[in-house]
Amino acid sequence: MSLWSRILDVLASLAPGEALSGLFDRLRTPPDRSVAFTIAVIALSAKMAKADGLVTRDEVSAFREVFTIAPSEIDNAARVFDMARTDVAGFEEYARRIQKMFADDTDTLRDLMEGLFHIAMADGTYHPAEDDFLTRVAQIFRLSEREFRSLRTRFVPGVEPDCHEVLGVAPDAPMEEIRAAWRAAVRETHPDRLMARGLPEEAVKLAEKRLIAINRAWEKIQADEA
Repeated sequence: MSLWSRILDVLASLAPGEALSGLFDRLRTPPDRSVAFTIAVIALSAKMAKADGLVTRDEVSAFREVFTIAPSEIDNAARVFDMARTDVAGFEEYARRIQKMFADDTDTLRDLMEGLFHIAMADGTYHPAEDDFLTRVAQIFRLSEREFRSLRTRFVPGVEPDCHEVLGVAPDAPMEEIRAAWRAAVRETHPDRLMARGLPEEAVKLAEKRLIAINRAWEKIQADEA
């Protein structure tokens, strides 16, 4: 059964009038967690689209870069998006339920934030409303300010990424500590590790771009030290 078929089954389980956000209290174990992750990205993307006032074609394309959607499944994806967009529950309620579901897995919450940044930046513009939205979601997810800055410095255009922020180390950290942080980041980004955490295969594509940023940061720090 495909990911989108499972999502359709989950949507069919909603009671009449039940909000989409109610699903996050039920989807707690594999393989449901991969379904929950996908629905969470769609739902928060829909809420974020309302934050900046429009959904651009670039944002839709960016979402499809992460989640492979067959033509026959587009209606199912659109249904989830519309359910979240029109749900009276605010994005903070969605974020709180998602945080509760992944409370024991902050790595997955960071992966989810990365997906949201990817979609937000698809049109090349970081709207102030999007920054407010993502900042608040990160707070609800209980990500540290350093973790959030690390994500933002990688995605916001026109800003040279701070290599130390990307690796999550202090600017004055010794090389041994930086090297250890780089190695740990590479291990955590390995596709097998991400799949083991219950992420859908499509979402692992984000790891490829993350790994590029991690390695570039390490290479630049090495070059500056030489």
